[in-house]
Amino acid sequence: MGLLDRCQELFNTANLYEVLGINKDATEADIRRSYYKVSLQVHPDRAPEDPQATEKFQVLGKLYAVLSDKEQRAVYDEQGVVDEESDVLSQDRCWEDYWRLLFPKITMQDIMEFEKKYKGSDEEREDVIRLYVQHQGDMDAITASALCCSQEDEPRLCSIIRAAIDGGEVTSFPAFTQESNKKKRARRKRADRERQEAEEMQKEMGLGDEEDSLVMMLKQKQKSREQNFNSFLSDLEAKYAKKTPKGKRGKK
Repeated sequence: MGLLDRCQELFNTANLYEVLGINKDATEADIRRSYYKVSLQVHPDRAPEDPQATEKFQVLGKLYAVLSDKEQRAVYDEQGVVDEESDVLSQDRCWEDYWRLLFPKITMQDIMEFEKKYKGSDEEREDVIRLYVQHQGDMDAITASALCCSQEDEPRLCSIIRAAIDGGEVTSFPAFTQESNKKKRARRKRADRERQEAEEMQKEMGLGDEEDSLVMMLKQKQKSREQNFNSFLSDLEAKYAKKTPKGKRGKK
């Protein structure tokens, strides 16, 4: 089975760009960042509950190898086909080692510095609006997916979205404009429960200073919202990952 057929089987689309959630005019940096985010979600070590995780991870590696190679990408863009006999796909390669080479780990200090710069930035605004459109105004999904987001950030995110709606930048989704008070209370209650569990964990682990508290917070997010924790780290790691000579945000 060829790469495009495997993409259709595993990701419900044979379009390589759609698998990564980007457009055909995406830059090399867009492709790299999106590949990292999607591949991290199906990394065998982070998605043990998915029996197809390993196969998805391997297919994503091949997909990225095609789109990061100028010649292969040009052929795909022009003809919609992939050269299965090319060295890019035919060589025996450990895709996990390849992935690790492309994306070295970041440090806790990187995360802390990123959060300070990210909140209130144009980049955050773009991300929030993208999530609003992607989830059609569902604030549960938006707050769960947004970077560096806690319950205290919700009013600020809502203000960003309302301004975009008022300015005609995005559609007014009923899920956002007509969200019930019951759903809002449930979200606050869930956030309060997670905060309480995090505080209890902090006491149990004997953590106190700012960095230890952040470590605790991340571990708690991993415990209670594993998928969103992975998305949080993947976005940060993709932003800080160093480019390699061989390695190659588009809107949907």
